[in-house]
Amino acid sequence: MGTRNISISDEAYSKLAAMKGPKESFTDVINRLAGKKSVLDLVGLLTPKEGAELRSNIQDIRARSRKRAAETERRIRGS
Repeated sequence: MGTRNISISDEAYSKLAAMKGPKESFTDVINRLAGKKSVLDLVGLLTPKEGAELRSNIQDIRARSRKRAAETERRIRGS
């Protein structure tokens, strides 16, 4: 693996240094920040109860949205 020298401002360096873990290199930090995220990174973030509550809230929001869309369509069509 090769290396490169880059120039960053003192402000950017300070921010990067603040994000650096005790055993992490600056390369590690940059790779972590620039890495692609996956929805699988969220696994385990919520408890099963919180997940069920979130799922229920999403279903309620979707149902209300469908109802509003149907009501708007009826008003537009003049029914």
